[in-house]
Amino acid sequence: MSYAEDSIPHTEGSVYCTAEGSMSESVIQTEDRQSDNGLRRPSEPLGSQVQPSFAEARQRRKIAELESKLVVLELGRVVKERQSNYYLAQGRGLRRIVALFDSIKDLVNENDRRYDDDSDEDATIDQDRLQTGYYILTRTLPWFLKNSSDIDHDDYMRMLKALRQGADGARGDDTAKLKTLISDWVNRELKPNPPVDSDDKNYRGFTSDACGRLLCPAELDWNSPAVKAGIRDRSEGYIVTDLSFPAFVYDKYTANADNLEEGLFKGKILLQGYKAIFTSPSSAKDVEGDGDGADVIANNRRTKKSSCAIKVKKHVAQIIKMDKVTPRSIAYVACQVRFALSSVTSWRSVDGDFDYIQFWRSIVDFFEKPPGREAQRRVNKLLEWWTRKVFGRSRREDLSNMVKANMSVNALARQRAQLDDAAFDSN
Repeated sequence: MSYAEDSIPHTEGSVYCTAEGSMSESVIQTEDRQSDNGLRRPSEPLGSQVQPSFAEARQRRKIAELESKLVVLELGRVVKERQSNYYLAQGRGLRRIVALFDSIKDLVNENDRRYDDDSDEDATIDQDRLQTGYYILTRTLPWFLKNSSDIDHDDYMRMLKALRQGADGARGDDTAKLKTLISDWVNRELKPNPPVDSDDKNYRGFTSDACGRLLCPAELDWNSPAVKAGIRDRSEGYIVTDLSFPAFVYDKYTANADNLEEGLFKGKILLQGYKAIFTSPSSAKDVEGDGDGADVIANNRRTKKSSCAIKVKKHVAQIIKMDKVTPRSIAYVACQVRFALSSVTSWRSVDGDFDYIQFWRSIVDFFEKPPGREAQRRVNKLLEWWTRKVFGRSRREDLSNMVKANMSVNALARQRAQLDDAAFDSN
């Protein structure tokens, strides 16, 4: 008697065979679920357990590795940013005391050229000026030569770029500072009517009677109506170029036609501009000392007051460790003052017929290329005058040993020794 397959009762846990003699899949699955009744559940395939944990660990390692790389990159960025800020700060003095228009690369190239040629005999005046600029650069930035040798080309170019940006930024700051200060100084001293506007430069230059007087070529008389008209019309014989020193560089803004060196670079507004840039705008109010040490006491008093303060802001000269006035710093200030008096609103190297590059070079060459020993002596004396006027220096360090020996303290010591020797000999 045969039974149909579907007539066999299906009870949980029962085992039966199909007509083909195989075990029912549902029974196997039922047996696999018997772990709650004490039976051991069969293990899952190996990959289903190991693979998820392995993938998670691998992801964690990758994340840690990426985080480590980010830290390194961030540290590198911070270091480069600090280096860049350092170079920017160090570059701020370069236009002021090294070279207003020449690039650092020009100075380095000239030094390299001389090293390769191993001779200075055939150098031009322009090349000598560049080489002097290189010497000043390496004294101003003692680390420059070593850094240039140690870093690769890309870092070297980034360094030059940051130094240039710092230099240009400082020049721009000085230009903006003098724009307002110059108008105040001119209005106080020359009392023009109408006064020079502190914001609008369009009415400066030769349009303004006061500014025109200071910008007028030293060999001409601004008080002459013919001169004023000729300069304003740019007539032949009255064209203003860099070949003429402007009146503001002279003492009392007047030149002696028979001795053009007399009073040169002693103009009050030039000195005010220098002090405003290098020692602070407030110090520019005090320029009336005679330049022979009469203002040293006042400077010492100000120094003592500053030393008692909790925090004193350093001025430019202190930051760049400058304690003497230099030829190139005078040339720099002369260009800045000339620009501030002009009607030009944005910095440029050429203003009409006036070339600032040649003007700067003329002043630098006056100091650095005197024609002889006597001219050099006068240059040295002028620079000493400038240093006393700006920094209030005494001349103690300039005293020779012979002069010191004849001063009373040393003379007394010498006389006492001679008397002692004489008494010893008589006994």
